[in-house]
Amino acid sequence: MNFHILTLFPEMVMQGLNTSIIGRASRAGLLAINAINIRDYSENKHHNVDDYPYGGGAGMLMQAQPVYDAWKSVVETMEKTPRCVYVTPQGSTFTQKMAKELALEQDLILLCGHYEGIDERVLEEIVTDYVSIGDYVLTGGELPAMVITDAVSRMVPGVLGNQESGRAESFEGNLLEYPQYSRPEDWRGKKVPEVLLSGHHKNIEIWRRRQAVLRTRERRPDLLEKAKLSSQEQEWLKGMK
Repeated sequence: MNFHILTLFPEMVMQGLNTSIIGRASRAGLLAINAINIRDYSENKHHNVDDYPYGGGAGMLMQAQPVYDAWKSVVETMEKTPRCVYVTPQGSTFTQKMAKELALEQDLILLCGHYEGIDERVLEEIVTDYVSIGDYVLTGGELPAMVITDAVSRMVPGVLGNQESGRAESFEGNLLEYPQYSRPEDWRGKKVPEVLLSGHHKNIEIWRRRQAVLRTRERRPDLLEKAKLSSQEQEWLKGMK
């Protein structure tokens, strides 16, 4: 999968995404992450990309022309115009379901705004998806773009060493992940649940599912409205104080 990130700070993006699992997947050829510097497409000799907004108001606005030309430099080499995600607090909230959907794309463009945003006219021309990572405001779109790239990359086959890991993570089936333990068996008087030491895979599977249901009820009850629970799992919830 190929990520094309349109940004004013390519070094920030690449430094953040060239490490850990995503960095290894990129070096292995499973992913390609390309940061395009929007300033390179400015027609101003000082490489300025912002100007005052019409109608007045605080701050500066990114101009349409350099953003459009940066986007065009990506799509003009492709037979099919890829989806372009503009990361903005005004967008739909990013979810694991959305990450899975975006991971089906071969190419994905992520547009990072800055200052007070981007001229509406270029957004109307190039953006297919408006996406937010939460109801708060950041100084730019680079961090949200990195979050989305990380989450989507994990859904690409081969990126995770063990694909089972991706299927068992939080938000799969609208449930949070069950608690996990490692050695030693006894740490500061707290012992690993005996069922995990039993070697009985069926009982372990049931225990983990029960813990996932109960943990979701405790920490994110809103998710349970969409979770598909069996009659037995419904009984677990009834027994929870």
